Amino acid sequence: MISAEDISLRYGERILFNDVNMTFVAGNCYGLIGANGSGKSTFLKILAREVEPTTGHVKVVHGKRVAVLKQDQFAFDEYTVLNTVIMGHKRLFEIITEKDKIYSKAVFSDEDGMRASHLEEEFTELSGWTAEASAAKLLSDLGIPEEFHALEMKQIESGQKVRVLLAQALFHDPDILILDEPTNNLDFESCMWLEEFLCDFANTAIVVSHDRHFLDKICTHIADIDHGKIQLCKGNFSFWLESSQLILRQRSETNKKIEEKRKELQAFVDRFSANASKARQATSRKKVLEKLVIEEIEPSSRKSPYIKFEQLTAAGNNVLQIDNLSKTLDGQIMFKDLSLTIERNDKIAFMGHNNLAKTILFQILAGEIPPDNGTFKWGTSTSRAYYPKDNAKYFDKDMDLFAWLCQYSDDTTNSFVRGSLGRMLFSGDDAMKTVSVLSGGERARCMFARMMLAQANVLILDEPTNHLDLESIEALNIGLEKFPGTILFTSHDHKLIQTVANRIIEITPKGIVDKANITLDDYLSDEKIKKQLHELYS
Repeated sequence: MISAEDISLRYGERILFNDVNMTFVAGNCYGLIGANGSGKSTFLKILAREVEPTTGHVKVVHGKRVAVLKQDQFAFDEYTVLNTVIMGHKRLFEIITEKDKIYSKAVFSDEDGMRASHLEEEFTELSGWTAEASAAKLLSDLGIPEEFHALEMKQIESGQKVRVLLAQALFHDPDILILDEPTNNLDFESCMWLEEFLCDFANTAIVVSHDRHFLDKICTHIADIDHGKIQLCKGNFSFWLESSQLILRQRSETNKKIEEKRKELQAFVDRFSANASKARQATSRKKVLEKLVIEEIEPSSRKSPYIKFEQLTAAGNNVLQIDNLSKTLDGQIMFKDLSLTIERNDKIAFMGHNNLAKTILFQILAGEIPPDNGTFKWGTSTSRAYYPKDNAKYFDKDMDLFAWLCQYSDDTTNSFVRGSLGRMLFSGDDAMKTVSVLSGGERARCMFARMMLAQANVLILDEPTNHLDLESIEALNIGLEKFPGTILFTSHDHKLIQTVANRIIEITPKGIVDKANITLDDYLSDEKIKKQLHELYS
């Protein structure tokens, strides 16, 4: 059990949260949510005792071990992958290190023998004899094959490092598990494994994630940061969302009824207060009126952008024809002899273990880079809008946001451009921000504004939920569901693919799997598809 007692955190005049009192107990998984900048990651760091609060303290039951998902990928570069995982249990790794140091001595004293004996006893109590096997299994479950386990961390790729650090946090059954965005860089199979792990986890887990499906699967409670407070709600993310919206509607309706009653009473008082025969009744109603209180509804600090993609004209049936397309990058085959026919009603989610292959394909289709071999042809009636994974080149300019959006709009009047920015949550002086200093989430919203102005009938989106908060992801999800044109997209957001895609194409080193009229859940659970993918990836 871990408790936050009277926790407050202030940065100058800014209050992130104030007087937070909350207890996290065993057997529950808590999803910590809030708008970007509300302090989710900071609160996790306070619980992990990595950040000191302005007031209050964190209390952990004596003897309980806290494990935290590390964010620094370079902190363990000099250690092997396997040892990095074992370091998740600090005391066990200390024992292993001290034992090795004693046993490596050329001269072994009686004192060394006594110390080694004590260490061996503690080592056994901590299940040290099975530590390497347990660490190896975690790594394999998270997609790190055995041949990587003896390598140093500096020898493996960034995405693999993230998985190793996740295995480190999960290692040896911690009492309290603190995870900040644990699904980053995980494929769907690894996410499903982590979901099952956390559902079966008997201790306390506290998680920050922007993956709505993940939060729905694992959470028993939602801790919502808003207005400098953290409110606890029992249930998963969808239950919290529906409950909070229902409560807000109920309070609004109650206030509306109170206001109507107030007007009715006030009208009676105004009409009859000077009438002697009605004066007593008017006075009585005036007292009732004074007691009527409209409950103040404090608006949420969260704001949702308005994302609606419209096509100026519909495309014909033949949207895109790809024939024998191939691309190799730095000696690695991205795809070979790729052939596809894409039609007007297709909303295709592109999947595959190699994220770069999907990005390269989209860059080719967007005309940014050439293929090595093969051809592709867009239908004559198509128009395209492209959302790249890396949008930095769009913002390396010394101009304000208003001028930036004007580049992509035929209508450059003040009202139209400001209206477009306002729908993406840029209001007032925000329009004068220099685009080079925008955050990742702000850049993403700018790119959506640019795409909406294009009114294209084909959307190409490469990981569009990166850097977005939950409200923006939900708005994007709705916008893509309602779009009547063709969509080609990649994403690690389970719900986005489940609700938007009607066709899934997985790119593998040996070919593709192309399935139409299928949901993501059905795709992932289909045994024939699993067998086919195993053959293509092996």
